[in-house]
Amino acid sequence: MQFNEILKKIIHTGVGRGRFWMASIGLGIAMLLILVALQVHTNFNELLYGQRNQNERADYLVVNKKITNDMMGRPELTVFRPEELKDIAAQPFVEDFSVITAAQYNVRLEADQLGFSTLAFFESVPDNFIDVQTTDWKWKEGEQTVPIIVPRDFTNMFNFGFALGNNMPQFSEETIKTLSPGIVISQGMRTGRFMGRIVGFSDRISTVLVPQSFMDWANNIYGTGAAKAPSRVIIKTKDPSSTVLTSYLEEHKYITDEEKTKYSKIRGIVQIIVSAVGFFGLVLLMFALLVFSMFVQLVIESYRNEIRLLITLGASPGQLQRYLLKQFIPMYIVTGIIAFAAVTGLQWWASGLLASRNMFVSQWPGIMALLATVAILALVYTVNWLAVRKHIAEHT
Repeated sequence: MQFNEILKKIIHTGVGRGRFWMASIGLGIAMLLILVALQVHTNFNELLYGQRNQNERADYLVVNKKITNDMMGRPELTVFRPEELKDIAAQPFVEDFSVITAAQYNVRLEADQLGFSTLAFFESVPDNFIDVQTTDWKWKEGEQTVPIIVPRDFTNMFNFGFALGNNMPQFSEETIKTLSPGIVISQGMRTGRFMGRIVGFSDRISTVLVPQSFMDWANNIYGTGAAKAPSRVIIKTKDPSSTVLTSYLEEHKYITDEEKTKYSKIRGIVQIIVSAVGFFGLVLLMFALLVFSMFVQLVIESYRNEIRLLITLGASPGQLQRYLLKQFIPMYIVTGIIAFAAVTGLQWWASGLLASRNMFVSQWPGIMALLATVAILALVYTVNWLAVRKHIAEHT
């Protein structure tokens, strides 16, 4: 009987068949878990960074210190020191950074058309941090009209809170833009009156914004004229759900809009799950490799006399190695194809499910899954080749 026929017989009979199928099933499950873990990681990155899933509003975070009981009445503890500003700007998750300049004077808005006047506050940021695109966002000394950007949330609170509660009419954004609220700024005995013009509504910054040029001029005239340490900063970040970012904020007791960073917890959970699945897959892969090695050892040990006879008759160890390895190669390929096909089916199903919720990922597995399939098959082949060569050498 030829040696390759002997090998086929031992593979499909007795203890050999059980170990062979145990190794095959273990390899298939291990490959599937590893590929699923890699694909979930790829999908999660695509959801965060893919162009189809971009959410510009979440890229900008206003950060300030968390006020505690010990800080009450001590405003010097609520501002950022120069070294703290440098540290924030140097963080890897910060793409752009600026301080928010606060007014050093009192502000009163008088909206006669809306029937109320109220104390307010002004802040300013560099133009590249503003999400309102308008050519009217400019001011120079001597002008009496000051452009204003108000948070869209303010208009909603007026229309659905103040107006309804006081039997007042509600106003559309177009109508509000036509209003010209009076602006009274003062500090001590110095007072100035201006006309405001609302030029847009911000979804990014929840404060009343005026141009930086007006803020610098007004602080110099009605304030102290000296720059004050900022109490709020704004950062542009590529990934507001980054666990590194949220950990940094928590460590330094900084706070921001938690609605924009809430996905950091989800991301942490997903990373733990993906890591656990990947680790379990690697354990199963090691188990499959171990069983394959034991199976190879069993085959060679069971037919050590036949191996010695074939060597005596002129067969080389290399021929015997090739005969034995040929029995496994088809199984490797079939297992890899089945695992990759299963991941492809799961990815197609997941992409459709996510698309129905306006989240988009590729319908096909990423290149990492394909490379991982090839790498795992190459690893299994290499381990078995080494095992075959070792055990054949021991019997020749």
